[in-house]
Amino acid sequence: MKLVNFDNSGVEISVKSDYQNADDCKKLIHPRPQLQRSHWQSLNGLWKFAYDDEGKCIQPSELKQWTHVIKVPYAPESIKSGIGDQNFHPNCWYEREFATPEGDGRLLLHFGAVDYRARVWVNDQYIAEHEGGHTNFSLDITHVLNDSGTTKVTVWAQDDPQDLAKPRGKQDWQLKPHSIWYPRTSGIWQTVWLEQVGKTYLGHLCWNSDFERWEVSVEAALAGDLPTHGVQIKMKLSIGDKVLANDTYEVLNGEINRRIALGDPGIDDFRNELLWSPEKPTLIDAEIQLWSNGQLLDEVKSYTAMRTVSIQRDRFMLNGRPYYLRLVLDQGYWPDTLMTPPSDEALRRDVELIKAMGFNGVRKHQKIEDPRFLYWADVLGLLVWEEMPSAYRFTRTAVERMTQEWTEVIKRDSSHPCIVAWVPFNESWGVPNLTETAAHRNYVLAMYHLTKTLDPTRPVIGNDGWESTDTDILAIHDYDTKPQQLLRRYGPEMKLSDMLNHKRPGGRILTLDNYPHQGQPIMLTEFGGIAYAPDDEPNADKAWGYERCWSISELEMKYTALLETINNIELFSGFCYTQFTDTFQEANGLLYSDRTPKFPIEVIRAATLSDGGFCTPSRC
Repeated sequence: MKLVNFDNSGVEISVKSDYQNADDCKKLIHPRPQLQRSHWQSLNGLWKFAYDDEGKCIQPSELKQWTHVIKVPYAPESIKSGIGDQNFHPNCWYEREFATPEGDGRLLLHFGAVDYRARVWVNDQYIAEHEGGHTNFSLDITHVLNDSGTTKVTVWAQDDPQDLAKPRGKQDWQLKPHSIWYPRTSGIWQTVWLEQVGKTYLGHLCWNSDFERWEVSVEAALAGDLPTHGVQIKMKLSIGDKVLANDTYEVLNGEINRRIALGDPGIDDFRNELLWSPEKPTLIDAEIQLWSNGQLLDEVKSYTAMRTVSIQRDRFMLNGRPYYLRLVLDQGYWPDTLMTPPSDEALRRDVELIKAMGFNGVRKHQKIEDPRFLYWADVLGLLVWEEMPSAYRFTRTAVERMTQEWTEVIKRDSSHPCIVAWVPFNESWGVPNLTETAAHRNYVLAMYHLTKTLDPTRPVIGNDGWESTDTDILAIHDYDTKPQQLLRRYGPEMKLSDMLNHKRPGGRILTLDNYPHQGQPIMLTEFGGIAYAPDDEPNADKAWGYERCWSISELEMKYTALLETINNIELFSGFCYTQFTDTFQEANGLLYSDRTPKFPIEVIRAATLSDGGFCTPSRC
């Protein structure tokens, strides 16, 4: 395809070729790892760009001038985008032309994420609108292609920087980042790409597994022209050279829902070879073909895993065995690219670093992460708690927005074996009056049960931190950094009834009236938050943390003491330390924002894995 570059006045300055054919695309990083086709093209790169702060333009023809060039998929607030403007800009426009791929069938245009509301035109014809800043959407643009050989895509993105009734996570509503909130992310912030498909193609694919029955389940739905009969789907599942299943199914009414029985390998030694876990992340490769009357309609590659998570009394269970969770809180930001990862290698490196530090999982905090992060967590073996970014007002609009977007999140990500818990709410954000207001409680209850309905296979934490209603795990946030006080609060001398009824970390009660603890696992899912900010560091006066250290040796000592204490508290079935990296003014990471460890990573690992002399089957 031809990519046209523009200077700030909108004048064409150069033309370069960056066309990739199907063979080249196989070498690229596929943005949708669990439904891959060979015929696709990335549209990342330089796009024309302009702000419309007053919102005067409602269609492309009304935009008078393209004033900037932006590097997609980086948000205009980021340095890497080439703009780096963090002022308030509620409306922005994008445009790009590309050579129309040749061939029959359909052409799909995919957006990984556009924050917050997007409208799309192709060849100056309006196509569709999408709302929700963290989820993907796809458009069939076949009907608006022309004979010119080129196709033009125009995108309008609206993101009101001060709208508190939309899911925004850690994006600050003030002009300058303050406290625990960060720079905003507007517009396109994940990959834009094209995909060529047949007239009938596989539109949706969802995997799950049942460890006890030794089955893999699959849901698949067709899209495009839907034949009334004669369509078959062929699925081949394998691990390396070993074929586990090779079956063909009739597709009825455009969809299938099948359980694929795998041969039970017998004793645990053999079974464990096929199970997915952080210690041995075995994936099952899937090759899927769609056939009709001897004609191949579609062909995709995917993967799944044999993995089951559940709650058994006071323990989190992985593959039928108690499993102690050692998580680290990850905000998912980078200094120069904000919420967009600087590269696929950066995502892989984050997973590797988290595991090297002794953690077996991550709580992605207030962010729906790029699917490529989930891919590397699947491949390398890292458990993920997925958490919905919060709105900060309770209104009918906020409820409707979150319900829609959370539903899209679960549909997009539920096939990833790495995800082991869903978190719709954090610390009563967006529902500030849970103790007094029935509507707020009903909202949390509704989202808990909606999540359990959409995905009954994973635990759901209704409100992570405190003020729990229905929940599968009682998650506590406590930033007391004095080990002895934590031991007195949660250790063996503590009476559980006293802790639940009288202890109020953060000034909040742990369980609401009429929702008593019913024996669920108890986890300390935020603690630590120790900042390293010596006086001679730049911006030390703006550094934020729950406690401050002036030397690395002090940070190392305090982290080690905290982790030895938490690992020694039998009450807890797991923990989540705050946090993975420094993030803007938050200086409480174990690593700096560039992912450099603040003290030796082997020392971090030893502390993370310390048991303080306490050992149970779920921990050792």
